[in-house]
Amino acid sequence: MNAVASFSAALRERSSAAHTSSECTDFMVDLITGTGTRDDYIAHVVQHWFIYEALEAGTALLRDHPVVSVFLSDKLTRLPAIAADLEFLIGPDWRERIAPLPTTQAYVSRIRHLASQWPGGFVAHHYTRYLGDLSGGPSIGRVLQRRFGFETNGIGLYLFADIADPSAFKRVYREQLDAAPWDDAEKARVIDEVLVAYRFTTELCADLARAKAAQVA
Repeated sequence: MNAVASFSAALRERSSAAHTSSECTDFMVDLITGTGTRDDYIAHVVQHWFIYEALEAGTALLRDHPVVSVFLSDKLTRLPAIAADLEFLIGPDWRERIAPLPTTQAYVSRIRHLASQWPGGFVAHHYTRYLGDLSGGPSIGRVLQRRFGFETNGIGLYLFADIADPSAFKRVYREQLDAAPWDDAEKARVIDEVLVAYRFTTELCADLARAKAAQVA
């Protein structure tokens, strides 16, 4: 690790290209810029249900872990909001009408494995998903509100009502990353796992695009 840069800064630098790639997949561009449909958005939210179900099960498992616990906050919890979104978007029987795509299944399996076997790796996924949503989610939510005529129903995934100052929250999170008692080798492993998380996000968008194309064909 660079002795000058903090761990959180090194993490952001190493993952910036992967972050941009995951944001700029055709599926997400279409969804945000206007050619994606309401059904596309629903398909996107459905897959996030499974991802956050695994993340928040891992959070419960690691709640008392001496290193991981400092990153865990109930203010980040997404699952109840996603459940409310899906009930609004699909209906009261939404749980019986959804299924994970292949990439989602692999992503979920990875998160569950890390929660039980490698806490640092779990933090990598926790960081990637929650801080990513906290950074870009509110603006995405506003775009989707305008596109599909939503108010707050349907975009709960992107609303963090319990976090009054997202910038301050992210700053504290990064300070906790810098204070984590990991040696250089472990920090490098965590950064590599963040890249894995971004790769899953990119591959999931490709899965969603393929599923959409199969429905049209």
